Order: sequence, then C-alpha cells, then structure tokens
Amino acid sequence: MLARRTSSFGSSGTAAARAAARQAAHSRQEVIDLTAGEIWSELAPTIREGAINAINNGVNRYTDTLGMMELREALARKVSFDTGQTWKADEIAATTGAKQALFNATMVLLNPGDEVIIPSPYWTTFSAQVVIAGGKPVFVDTRSNAYVPRIQDIAAALTEKTRAIVVNTPANPSGAVYDFDTLTAIAQLAINRDLWVIFDECYANFVYGHHAHHPIVSVVPEVRSRTIIVNGFSKSLALTGWRIGYLAAPKEVVDAVRALQSHTTSNPNVIAQHAVLAHLERADVRHESKLALQLASSRQIGLSILSSLRRIPAPRAQGGIYFYLDLSNLRPAFKNGAATADDVVTSLLADAGVAAVSGTAFGDPLGLRLSYGIPPEELETGLTRLVDVLNGWK
Repeated sequence: MLARRTSSFGSSGTAAARAAARQAAHSRQEVIDLTAGEIWSELAPTIREGAINAINNGVNRYTDTLGMMELREALARKVSFDTGQTWKADEIAATTGAKQALFNATMVLLNPGDEVIIPSPYWTTFSAQVVIAGGKPVFVDTRSNAYVPRIQDIAAALTEKTRAIVVNTPANPSGAVYDFDTLTAIAQLAINRDLWVIFDECYANFVYGHHAHHPIVSVVPEVRSRTIIVNGFSKSLALTGWRIGYLAAPKEVVDAVRALQSHTTSNPNVIAQHAVLAHLERADVRHESKLALQLASSRQIGLSILSSLRRIPAPRAQGGIYFYLDLSNLRPAFKNGAATADDVVTSLLADAGVAAVSGTAFGDPLGLRLSYGIPPEELETGLTRLVDVLNGWK
C-alpha cells in the first residue's frame, strides 16, 4: 500500500508529453517534438573545459552540502550583479537543478494546510510541490489579462492561511513577462500581508521586444527579506541534463535548506559544479548571447508561421522559449467532437506528426504549449504542419 500523499499528485504533464512524443516516434517515420522545455545547442566551451579539467584532476568527492564555497561565492557575485544588491555566499544554495531549489523552498516554508498563490496557467511542478509539502495551491486565473495576474485578483485570493506567492517571469507556459508595476504591487502586497515570494526567473535570459526582466528584489528592495530567488543553468546555458541550479534567500532560509538537502541529495553533481564555476569565473557570456539570438530568430520564424492560424490568436511570446496558444475560438471547430486541448494534442500527433503539450498540464484545458527551442528547420516544418491541420478543421 502506498502513502496517501501519492494519490494527491501525478507524474509531470510535460514529462508525459515528452514520453508520448518518443513513443510516437517509434511507430511512425517522423515526429516533430515541440514538447521539451530545453534548447537545442552544443555545450558552451567554458562548461566543456571546466568539466574535462575536473575529470582530469580526479574530482570525485563530496563537496559541502550546498555546493563548493568557490561556486557559492561566484553565484553570489552573479546574483549581486543581476539584482544590483550585495549577496553573500551564506545566502546561496547550489541545488540539483532549479526544480530542487523550488522543492527546498516549499519544504522549508510551508506547514500543513498553508496556502500558496499560483497564477494560472502554471508550470505543473509548482502546484505538485506545494501539495507534497502539505500545502494547498490556490490558483489565480490570468487568461483574461494576457497571462499576467491582476493584483486585485491575487488580493482577493488571500486568506489567513496564505503563506506565499509564486512569481514566475518570464512565465512557463505562457511566455508572459511581468511588468514593473505588477511586480511592485506583488512585492508590496507580500510585505503588507507578511507573505513569502518564491521568485522563479529561470527564463530571465530570454526576453523580447520592448519587454524587460525585473528581479522583484530590485523593484522593491524591502521585499528581499521575504523572497527566495530560484534560477539555474538548464535554460541559460542549455544544460537541462546536467541538473545544476541555485537559490538565493535570507541566511536563515539557506540554513534550513542545508539541513533539508543534507537528507535528500546532499551536494549537487560535483562535475557540474566545477563546470559552472569555470564558466562563471571566465565571465564569458558569448554562449548565452548566442542562445538568446538563436531563440529570438526561432521565435520570429514561429510567429510568422502561426500568424496564419485562422481561429487562434497569435501568441505574444514575450519571453521564455514557448508559444502558448489559446484554443478557445477553435473549440466550435474541434475535430471529431474533441472537448479539450488533450484531444487537440492527440489529433496533432496522429494527423500532423507534431507533439505538443496540452494546457491541461498547466490548469488550462484550452491552452497549447509549443517549444521553439528545437532546430529552426524542424520548428518550421512542425509549425507549418500544425497550422495546416488546425486550419483544416471546419
């Protein structure tokens, strides 16, 4: 008999979509996979050299639970530069990917029954981790406001049990970038109501047009004492498989994270630590810049193709690596009595050989997420097929 908590969450919806794409690829000639939250890229030379040097030097031992001191100092310098504030190594924890940083945050902040505000549509792991920690996710719908939460809607969702607000900008899956005024209002609300802010900025490197990424602690410095910043290198350096992330938070939070992490993973992968340290010490941003230009180009290709959709509004894609489609206007034309985005995903895979992620994974049964982190030629082929199929529905 399994623990009762296992019935309160399922496998990641995005992971399930990737698995479905792989399975379909085995049974047909070609599948264009638009499900993965990762970027097609070679390794950054600095990462490669740092890892190889560590291996050649025989690095294979435990480090400090929260990562090597040299790495935490380098991360503190990075966060200081990014936020315009001074951070110290004892306010930094290196983690096994940003997902563990988020898990650590929920586990050290939440008591059973505590509520966490999560704007919707949301990355599926946000809510699952709150539940695992014994908390209750409270969703605030953003679909009517270009996927950016209204502060009055957040305020209306607060109760005496509210403990934290999740802020994810640029947002997964919607690609929305929170503006300065919205972040100011959220920060002030957190201060006034004695709430924590879990600030996920994993897609901060990828913002387009006139939009800009603003760390919430830079917008309102007073919110720093109640903010946990979560970031990593899976997106900015295309290192999803290396599992290396970090959090920045008040020292008492980091001390609690140390105790927790000592009983879960202990230190992050030591070779990944050395690789990222070499990159940070080199202060060479050419690879990040290359990735940002690559994604900006792919975004333009995709927006041009998706503009041909007849019933579906063009996605905004202000930041991140996804196009997020609102299928509401397509619903009367759904093929074969389809009712939700799940059915659209099934049809796209069968009829177009295109794998996408249904919005049901993100709390939105009429949304569709498409990654543009894949090679441009595959992206063009996949989106063209998708448009042809969806426009063919009468």
